[in-house]
Amino acid sequence: MKTVGYAAHSADSALKPYHFERRDLRQNDVAIEILYCGVCHSDLHTVNGDWGPQHYPLVPGHEIVGVVRSVGPDVTKYKAGDHVAVGCMVDSCQHCDQCEHGEEQYCRHGMTPTYGSPDRISGEITQGGYSKHIVVREEFVLRIPENMDIAKAAPILCAGITTFSPLRTWNVTKGSRVGVIGLGGLGHMAVKLAHAMGAEVTVISRSKAKEKEAINLGAKGILASSDDAAMEAATASFDLIIDTAPVKHDVSIYAPLLDVDGTLVVVGQVGPLEEVMTLPLVFGRRRIAGSLIGGIAETQEVLDFCAEHDVYPECEMINIDQINDAFARLAKGDLAHRFVIDMASLTA
Repeated sequence: MKTVGYAAHSADSALKPYHFERRDLRQNDVAIEILYCGVCHSDLHTVNGDWGPQHYPLVPGHEIVGVVRSVGPDVTKYKAGDHVAVGCMVDSCQHCDQCEHGEEQYCRHGMTPTYGSPDRISGEITQGGYSKHIVVREEFVLRIPENMDIAKAAPILCAGITTFSPLRTWNVTKGSRVGVIGLGGLGHMAVKLAHAMGAEVTVISRSKAKEKEAINLGAKGILASSDDAAMEAATASFDLIIDTAPVKHDVSIYAPLLDVDGTLVVVGQVGPLEEVMTLPLVFGRRRIAGSLIGGIAETQEVLDFCAEHDVYPECEMINIDQINDAFARLAKGDLAHRFVIDMASLTA
């Protein structure tokens, strides 16, 4: 299938139009016309080569919402005309213990990311959602709930599941005390989702400059990490802290905020952290953990949850030719919303 997208051709080049071929339908494939694609901070890191050498040309994008155009003969869950979604991965071995438990993101043989990774069968490099079409095996296609606003749904496929999964894993429910470090693309979704689960949510930020915004999203307020007295007073006041900071930072200053058996979950930074002081961990049986997106079943769960509770990311709609400006804004700071590309703006 001939299609067009926007691709990076090197680590330091702007994204520009790129014509390429999507694979022919396999027996269990779904061909999707992409309607909207979210812009994730990890797209910027990946095309810049921050996480290692990449295969160029590279079409980013793993927050994909579209409509089914055709299906392979073995596909049973979808038909032409269905609204569907694709997230951060498009394949896994399907047979290891993790895949069988619905945790495909932890596949023992390595899951296949939506872009920049060899296809498990052909070896060709996967290309993402900044494009007009995509072909994905049925098991990695998600159903968009009928009552969902598809124009706002795309960031749920990464920002949503990345924060939803640890909230579920650590059993957040009504009355849970949840802290959220950072109020960017991930952080604002963590606040909305935890609030919808009935948790008492506090944003942890260097200052209270965004306090009104945090409250509007569902937090009770902001705990300023630069205020030593406030941090001391907040000792042992959280059951769970979701750490969305996307850069190297010191998690030790946040550990005392956890109650006994509390957990700080890193979901933002992929790479080094500052040296960790173990004192608050040992003396409070506190934990520092990490979490990577979620499995396919859990991603469907967050889509259904958001539709049921009317939870949507804060979105700024852009045309595809604005993507380089959007990347520049992302590089300056973690915005408290997500860019979403209206793919109707992409023409051949």
